[in-house]
Amino acid sequence: MVDLAPLLADLDAESADLDATVTSCDEAGWARPTPSPGWSVGHQIAHLAWTDHMATLAATDMNAFFSSVTDMISNPETYVDEAATAWLAPPAELLPRWRAGRETLAKALTEVPPGMKLPWFGTQMSAASMVTARIMETWAHGQDVADALGVERTPTGRLQHIAYLGSRTLKHAFSANGDPEPTESVRVELTAPDGTLWTFGPEEAADRVTGSALDFCLLVTQRRHRDDLALTATGAVADRWLDIAQAFAGPPGPGRAPLGAPAGAVDGEVPA
Repeated sequence: MVDLAPLLADLDAESADLDATVTSCDEAGWARPTPSPGWSVGHQIAHLAWTDHMATLAATDMNAFFSSVTDMISNPETYVDEAATAWLAPPAELLPRWRAGRETLAKALTEVPPGMKLPWFGTQMSAASMVTARIMETWAHGQDVADALGVERTPTGRLQHIAYLGSRTLKHAFSANGDPEPTESVRVELTAPDGTLWTFGPEEAADRVTGSALDFCLLVTQRRHRDDLALTATGAVADRWLDIAQAFAGPPGPGRAPLGAPAGAVDGEVPA
C-alpha cells in the first residue's frame, strides 16, 4: 500500500509554485497566449481546475464521472478545449475555485479504499497513480504558463514522478501511435537536478535513453521537440520512443515543433 502523504505533498508544492506564478498576473498576463494555440494563461489554469474536478468525480462518484465523459465524447476532438473555455473565468474567480478544487481532490484521494481503481480517460489507475498524473499535468501546464510569461523555472526533485510516469508509459506511446508494442525493454538513465542518477527499467536492457531528467520530462509531456533536448537513444526501440513518447493517457498528442520553427508549425494542446 502506497503512502499518499508524500505524493500529495509534492502535488501541493507543484501547484503552489504555479499558483505563485499566476497570482500576480494582471488582465494582460492572464490573457497572454501560451504555446498551445488558442489557449491563454487563464485557459491553462481553467484546464487544471477542470481536470482536478474530473479526478474528484472519479474518486467519489463514478456514475457522475462516466456521465460527464459520455456527454463529452460526442466531440472527441474538441472536448478538452471546450472544457477549458467553459471553466475560464477572471483570476479573482478562477484562482479560488482552483485552490478549493485542489483541496477537495486531495481529501477525496486519501479516502479511496486500498486497491480500488479509479476510472480515467481510456484507462484506470490507483489513487497513487492519479496523484502522480496530477503532478505531471500540473508541471506540464505550468511549463506552458512559464513559457508564456517568460519565467525560468528551477527544476526540483518532483521531476522524478514525471520521469517515472514517462518511463512507465512506453508501451502506451507505441500503441497510441499505431505501432506494435515493443517486446524489448528500455533502460532510462537520467541526471537529476541535484546531480544524482535516476534509473528506470532493467539494467541489462540493450536499448537505452540517457540525458537530463528535465529534458526527459519536457519530452514525455510533449513540451519540447526532441531536436531541442539533450537526450541520447541507443537502439531502434529507444530511438522511435523519443519521437512519440507521451506520459499522458489517451490518443497521441500533436507535440511541439522545434524551437525557431516557422509560425503555425506548433500543433495544439495535448490531452489530459
